[in-house]
Amino acid sequence: MTTTVPETGTRPVHKSSPGAARGPRRTGRIKRIGLPYLLLLPALILELLVHLVPMVIGIVMSFKELTQFYIRDWGTAPWSGIDNYKLSVDFNGPVGESLLHSFFVTVGFTLLSVGLCWAIGTTAAIYLQDTFRGRGLLRAVFLIPYALPVYAAVITWAFMFQHDNGLVNHVLHDQLHLTDQPSFWLIGDNSFYALLTVSVWKGWPFAFLIVMAGLQNIPRELYEAAALDGAGMWQQIRRITLPSLRPVNQVLVLVLFLWTFNDFNTPYVLFGKSAPEAADL
Repeated sequence: MTTTVPETGTRPVHKSSPGAARGPRRTGRIKRIGLPYLLLLPALILELLVHLVPMVIGIVMSFKELTQFYIRDWGTAPWSGIDNYKLSVDFNGPVGESLLHSFFVTVGFTLLSVGLCWAIGTTAAIYLQDTFRGRGLLRAVFLIPYALPVYAAVITWAFMFQHDNGLVNHVLHDQLHLTDQPSFWLIGDNSFYALLTVSVWKGWPFAFLIVMAGLQNIPRELYEAAALDGAGMWQQIRRITLPSLRPVNQVLVLVLFLWTFNDFNTPYVLFGKSAPEAADL
């Protein structure tokens, strides 16, 4: 008697080679590594077009003899070599003397603006550390100058600095009687103070915001212990607040200095194409 073994319906299993399994894993790993760079590509292209390309064009233009006849088509302007740079560093000539004057005015303006922005911002941030009614509203009001568009804010200040019907002269001369006659704020020596006022007004809220964030990292227990030891408010600020804010202040002052020193929009919108000598940055 013969016995028939039934078919199980199973198929033979073929073992895949190690290289075949490694291939898809390698491809997936490459995709995961390359995906962040692919997502950054639009931002890198935009950065290239906005910053690097204009910088290279500016360097090329500095070696050309640009006049009113070539300013629209600077590519056809003749090459001048380093003559433009020689003219700029000749401080006995009119161009070099004007450049040196602008440099000293810019440095003085930057130091005053950064110092005032830091002092006002730090004072406001320390004052708003205490809890009182309306503190949130006051914080929002303090940040308004920083949130406003630069052009709109500076144009508004230009109107307020007008000689005949400006708000500044109306308050100082007509209301408070602090001046004998209305002052010219956009020409003459007063133009420097007008520019400094606008710069500090729109810059100190940034210092206030950064210092206020830095104050959140200082433990309140330090102030409580200092108060128990008899330290007053000024001693607490000098011994606790300012030393704890040193890393924050270093970055803050550096950023404010770079922003203020390179600021072009504020003097250009406030004075137009020809700035007064006292505010010729």
